[in-house]
Amino acid sequence: MVTSSPAKRGKKPRAAASAPAATGQVQSLTRGLTLLEYIAASHGSVALTDLAQQAGLPNSTTHRLLTTMQQQGFVRQVGDLGLWTIGAHAFVVGSSFLQSRNLLAMVHPVLRRLMEESGETVNLAVFDHSDSQVIIIDQVQCNALMRMSAPIGGKLPLHASGAGKAFLSTLPEERVVALLHKTGLHSYTPRTLTAPAQLRQALAETRKRGYSFDDEEHALGLRCVAACIFDEHQDAYAAISLSGPVSRITDDRVTELGALVIHAAKEVTQAYGGTRS
Repeated sequence: MVTSSPAKRGKKPRAAASAPAATGQVQSLTRGLTLLEYIAASHGSVALTDLAQQAGLPNSTTHRLLTTMQQQGFVRQVGDLGLWTIGAHAFVVGSSFLQSRNLLAMVHPVLRRLMEESGETVNLAVFDHSDSQVIIIDQVQCNALMRMSAPIGGKLPLHASGAGKAFLSTLPEERVVALLHKTGLHSYTPRTLTAPAQLRQALAETRKRGYSFDDEEHALGLRCVAACIFDEHQDAYAAISLSGPVSRITDDRVTELGALVIHAAKEVTQAYGGTRS
C-alpha cells in the first residue's frame, strides 16, 4: 500500500502534474478533439460559428484548429456554405467515422444484393483527402475462386482504380489537376492511363456513362466498374465498385454491370437523403 506524505508546514503544495494541459500543444489538442466531437455529434455538417459557440472559442481560433485538422484529413468542408463535417481519415485511425455505422448498415445489404446479381466482388470506398487515395471500408466477396482480394482498409490510386476515377469525374477540372499534380500518374500496368489527356478523356466518358471503368489499369487481369454515392450537398462521399477478372467481366458485360452499379449507387444516395445535380 502506497501512502502520500503530508506537505511540510509553511510550504505550499506543488501544483498538480496535469497543469500543463491548460497551455501549449496539449491545450490545442484538447480543443481540436473537442471540435471533432461536436462535429461528430451533429450527425451531418455544422457551421464554424456554431462550433466556436459550442466550444467557447473565438472564430479565428476555431478556424485555425479546423484548418489544421482538415490538412490531416480528419474534417472537411462541404457545400456552398462551407459547413464542416467528419473527414475520411478519421476512419483510418478508427475514430468517429468508423463508429458512425449508419452508412455501412444502409449500404451493406445493397452490396450483398449487387454481388448476388453480378456474381462479382462488390466494395464500398471513400476518398481519403489526406493522402489523395481511395480506401475500401466495406466489401462483399463473391464465391468464385478467382476474385478481387483487396482487404478492407486497403488503399487504391485515384487515377488507376474504378472508385478513384469515379470520384475524380465528379470534381472540377482545376481540382483534378491539383490532385494529380500532387500524386502523379504512376504506372501500375501497361494499361494504366499515365497521360493527362488519356485520363481526361476517360473522366469525360465516365461523366457521360454514369459509371467509371478500370480496364486492367491497376492490376493485370482485373476489371472494375464504379459509381458514386452523393450527399445532400451533391458531393460524392462514397463509391460502390464491382470488380472481377477479365474472363468474367467481358466487353459484353461491362455496360450491364455498369447499369447495376449506377442503380445501386442511386438507391443509396436516395436513401441517405442525397442529391446529384
